[in-house]
Amino acid sequence: MQLQNVKEENDLSITISDDLKWDKQCITAVKQGNKVLGMIKQNFVGRSKDKIMALYKNQVRPYLEY
Repeated sequence: MQLQNVKEENDLSITISDDLKWDKQCITAVKQGNKVLGMIKQNFVGRSKDKIMALYKNQVRPYLEY
């Protein structure tokens, strides 16, 4: 069995390129965080600072820290 050469590999939702850089993974995390932030913006009318910060900490930040 011969190993194949690939440009990038996605395993357990982590993307690693052939040059071992994390650029693609960081871009994916930021996109996902922005999607969730957009959903929060669309669906919550009362946007007090406390509510938005709580939602951000619980829903968006985990994507960025992962």
